[in-house]
Amino acid sequence: MATHFLTGAGSGIGAATAELLTARGDRLWLLARDEPTAGRLREQFPTCRTVVADLAQPAALAAAIGGPDAPARLDSLLHVAGVADWGPVGDSDHELWDRTLTVNLLAPAELTRLLLPALRAAQGHVVFVNSGAGLHAPPGLGAYAASKFALKALAESLRAEEHPHRVRVTTVYPGEVDTPMQRRLHARFQLDFDPSVCLTPQSVAAALATVLDHPHDGTVSDLMLRPGG
Repeated sequence: MATHFLTGAGSGIGAATAELLTARGDRLWLLARDEPTAGRLREQFPTCRTVVADLAQPAALAAAIGGPDAPARLDSLLHVAGVADWGPVGDSDHELWDRTLTVNLLAPAELTRLLLPALRAAQGHVVFVNSGAGLHAPPGLGAYAASKFALKALAESLRAEEHPHRVRVTTVYPGEVDTPMQRRLHARFQLDFDPSVCLTPQSVAAALATVLDHPHDGTVSDLMLRPGG
């Protein structure tokens, strides 16, 4: 029975991943932004453990995760949560950049640092759910793309550094997925949204499970997912 620490379980890819992993009997630690969110997650996933901490405040993560109840061994840490705000570079103020980089980059880096001892103990796996925007920056999403490009760099450094500890690191780059974030972005860009041409959250969750289940003699370092079927 594997143990996973997951962010973003409240909706979209994170919720689908939590559903898949709990259905097969794995243990979950779920990060929740606040206590009401944690309560909803405990109702939805009654076997899970919850940690209340806001990714917009990375400095508070240590206090939330530390203590005697912290996981001693983790088979995986799955970074799924993220934010995306529309804005051309010329119109994106400091607050937009700060919020985007904090949630999408600084918080995953701090959370990884805090949980590395538990991951090393289990020779576990760190999975970063990135984006197609982490490889090709579209107009209107400069801050989001910059955070995802930087997340790719974080994963590559971590992979090299943790190789001696047999901690595997994977970055997954989904294309358009039928999630609330995707629907909001389409509305902001004034684009019609057609879920039939998108990946489903369940499809991405299945890919994440495949990455986690890969035999330990190899690492899926990067995985790109594109709609099509």
